[in-house]
Amino acid sequence: MTRSPSSFGPSSDDEFLIAALRLASGHDPVPDEVAATARAAFGLRLPGAATARPLAVPAPSGIRSTGRARLLRFGADGLTVDLDVDSSGGLVDLAGRVCPPPGAGARAEVRTPCLTESRELSPTGQFAVVGLPPGWFSVVCHRPGHPPVATSWTRVRPE
Repeated sequence: MTRSPSSFGPSSDDEFLIAALRLASGHDPVPDEVAATARAAFGLRLPGAATARPLAVPAPSGIRSTGRARLLRFGADGLTVDLDVDSSGGLVDLAGRVCPPPGAGARAEVRTPCLTESRELSPTGQFAVVGLPPGWFSVVCHRPGHPPVATSWTRVRPE
């Protein structure tokens, strides 16, 4: 009688299934740091917010880039959010503009996994936040009487 290779022991698929079943049954508890990270990520949700997706940014004509700053554009729910991102010196500076300007009482919230900075929008829809840690960020525009609009999460690496 000839034995197939799978009859000599569990295959890697079987091992993954067994591991998944053990995890689901509670025999292999989720590490504390994984659970804490999951809770922190869950806390960053914004139920009811519209997600502003990246949009193409036209190349500036006649302007020479310094190589440090970059322009990002996001759009959703009738708003456009332009961000000038500078990551020089190990920290991130954001200068932004919401178009059309949402009016009195509107504010921009710049969120990172570690901190949130809130700024009132100027009458022209502008705001700035300096000294942010490099990494992931999202900008949320809060307008009175409207649901928030949040940019998709974007990663900025130090230069």
